[in-house]
Amino acid sequence: MQLMLYKIKHQRICNIYISHLHGDHYFGLAGLLSTMHLQGRQAPLHLFGPPGLSEILSLQFKYSGTNLNFKLVFHELDTSGYKKIFEDKGITVHTIPMTHRVPCCGFLFREKQKPRPLIKNKLPAFLRPPQLVRLKWGEDILDENGTLLVRNADVTLEPKRSRSYAYCADSRYKPELLPYLQHVDLLYHEATFTDDLRERAAYTFHSTARQAAELAASAAVRHLLIGHFSVRYKDLSPLLHEAQEVFERTDLATEGSIFSVRED
Repeated sequence: MQLMLYKIKHQRICNIYISHLHGDHYFGLAGLLSTMHLQGRQAPLHLFGPPGLSEILSLQFKYSGTNLNFKLVFHELDTSGYKKIFEDKGITVHTIPMTHRVPCCGFLFREKQKPRPLIKNKLPAFLRPPQLVRLKWGEDILDENGTLLVRNADVTLEPKRSRSYAYCADSRYKPELLPYLQHVDLLYHEATFTDDLRERAAYTFHSTARQAAELAASAAVRHLLIGHFSVRYKDLSPLLHEAQEVFERTDLATEGSIFSVRED
């Protein structure tokens, strides 16, 4: 329902990443898959999640008599380490080991290096399409004898910066994540409690807004989003103010908000 409300097309979704098997992170999945089925989806869908996700969905579909039109491809995750779980021509996805009451991992999405823009008015006329492709990927053009014909730096510009996004929920405060989060463009980190409930946060395997901000500051990220707030907070401003005292570039990850990950 929320995807439809915000006009996100179901059929464009190819991969779904589930961090852990607490209900608030997967209860809506069977309904989403059923909607995709009713709308005639044919393309396979890849599901990444901890052990047990396949069994949960299989039982739901078994007792509801649901036979999907499309194939589900399950990727069972080892949540204990930093591992590459997906790669295509544009991005890589790695797991980030979190500490929660059940096996749980975050996800780090990184764009690969982007091609160098060509300066068209500086390109020699004799260049062929394969040579132009090589220039885009940073190569110089040599002749058969190894003599330099075109220097890459003379006919291309610096590529646009590759972007990164880290999703970290749910977890106790975990400074051990710093090596994975250095300089990411956008970090989402749970902030279930304010810092006066730090002991409560640790006991329930959650973090505080201040702890999320401390992690963002130590990792020198560009932008922090905090979420997963306890229902005790009818007003979220104390959580935001607490985080911003440590890391000013913090926003609340509230329903319907849109944040841009910039390339500059």
